Amino acid sequence: MSTATTMLADAHSELPPAEVEWEAPVSRRGTPTWEMALSFPHQGEWTEEEYLNLDTNRLVEFTDGVLEFLPMPGPAHFRISRFLTDALRSFVEPQELGEVFWAPYSVRVSESSFREPDVGFLATGRIPAGDTPPTGADLVMEIVSADPKDKKRDYEEKRSVYALAQIPEYWIVDPDAESITVLVLPDGANAYTKLGVFTGGQQARSKLLAGFSIDVASCFAKGRGEKKP
Repeated sequence: MSTATTMLADAHSELPPAEVEWEAPVSRRGTPTWEMALSFPHQGEWTEEEYLNLDTNRLVEFTDGVLEFLPMPGPAHFRISRFLTDALRSFVEPQELGEVFWAPYSVRVSESSFREPDVGFLATGRIPAGDTPPTGADLVMEIVSADPKDKKRDYEEKRSVYALAQIPEYWIVDPDAESITVLVLPDGANAYTKLGVFTGGQQARSKLLAGFSIDVASCFAKGRGEKKP
């Protein structure tokens, strides 16, 4: 943990209850710029408009006025993301089925929540006009990082969130396990069922996009920077 992060955590732990007035720390050389932070809403007080107008290249998700800053991905993550995006676009675009997007790109998953899937597909009828974020998606993919908290987020929390948002298909791409889990949402359900867990030597396949598949070994070889599995 960095010095700045430690200081921020210490300062947060010493804050009095919300109803008690408190004086923010004064920034010094080598510390966070506390005064700058006071220019922004407190956690829990962000509006949807303020979140959508946030100017940052960080991955940021939004739930009930609270911002969640996701860890910055490494090179392997970006290589896999590009591989998946290119494969999905190569399938979707010639058939004019819709559009493919990639993070950072906000998707509304409830009345007061947005998520930023690593890769996703929007069918033509779902694509909103202008810069309005779409409500839900037709297929989303998340690339799992090694941190246990991130694994829990992708395997459990987002599985529940995306199902409740009625996203028909969710792919969990796990570089550590070198597996791709494909989850599908039965008609009228609010929980996913497992289409399959695909590993090296197999093709991860989509139910929603008939004929679309990913060679699992090639996907993770690309993440390692290899030309071939």
